[in-house]
Amino acid sequence: MDKKLEQLFYVALGGALAVKDKLEANSEEIKAWQTKSEEHARSFFDELAKRGEKERDQFKGLVKDIVKEVVAELNLATKDDLKKLKKELSKNVDP
Repeated sequence: MDKKLEQLFYVALGGALAVKDKLEANSEEIKAWQTKSEEHARSFFDELAKRGEKERDQFKGLVKDIVKEVVAELNLATKDDLKKLKKELSKNVDP
């Protein structure tokens, strides 16, 4: 009976050690996968940020063109127009 109990103990110990080894191996795989995932996510977000900046610049240019078009269409005075007018008025005031 003692022999069977001893064998059972060794089987349980061997099983526990096998599970421990498997968990350690999986732990390393999970850490490696996690690191890759973090790097992938970081590069993905960096890519999105760059694209966002590019799109922002394009959008800003588009809005600027539209505003210029509207100002011209409504025949509104621009900064340059006001400077010219100021220059002409100062010429007329000075004898």
